[in-house]
Amino acid sequence: MLASTSFLADITQNIAGDRMVVESLLPLGSDPHTFQPKPADAAKVAASTVLILNGTDYEHFIEPLLENAGGERIVVDASAGLRPRFYGDGDDHEAGDPHFWLDPNLVIAYVENIRDGLSAADPEGAEIYSSNTESYIKQLQDLDTWIDAQVDILSPEERLLVTNHEVLGYFADRYGFTIVGTVIPSLSSESSPSAQEMAALVEQIKASGAVAIFLDAADNPALARQISEDAEVKVITGLHLESLTNSDGPTPTYLEMMKYNTNLIVEGCKK
Repeated sequence: MLASTSFLADITQNIAGDRMVVESLLPLGSDPHTFQPKPADAAKVAASTVLILNGTDYEHFIEPLLENAGGERIVVDASAGLRPRFYGDGDDHEAGDPHFWLDPNLVIAYVENIRDGLSAADPEGAEIYSSNTESYIKQLQDLDTWIDAQVDILSPEERLLVTNHEVLGYFADRYGFTIVGTVIPSLSSESSPSAQEMAALVEQIKASGAVAIFLDAADNPALARQISEDAEVKVITGLHLESLTNSDGPTPTYLEMMKYNTNLIVEGCKK
């Protein structure tokens, strides 16, 4: 069984339990926005019987792989049924914001969709998938409670986020943060800001009182560092928002990824 990303593979493995082994199509640490599939990736898709996607056009690279893959598979859209947020007329991602997983409450919909997909592929395992889903939903609810408690130490005036691209919208909505702006005014890290957009962000940061720019470990920090110098704020690198790490790293599972990112964000927002 194949999932598009490492965090989806981990979520799916919690539902699959011992009945299936879930592999990630994207390697650890890769940026899904710039990922270019290789022939070996097409072979993985061709060999899969179940393919778990985030959906909402997150996997821009998947269409040619599916078109060229032989065989048959069940394709599960993990975010099916969720209503995406949009960023106005300048939004270059017509399907809306695909980063639902950064709110663990929304991941409950993911696991229910994954449960249904696995049950369709393997009806004999349906009872196990249902039981595992109930257990994992409890862990997601506990995670939400934990994040809420960590964020609670910040005043509303401290809950200000500046990120590399528009990635933390659902996290901000759930936990009461304000998105001040983004280095790249896009839902993808592929775009580039104009000089005017960078100057405007500097002014937004100064006016808001934000104290940090937050970057994913896969982000190029050059533009953020330039903006941070002009705005006189710090740059916090090393978030893991779109990929897990290996077992030796700080975020080997989705649950640990969310805890690690929350700790970095809370510490970084303190004034």
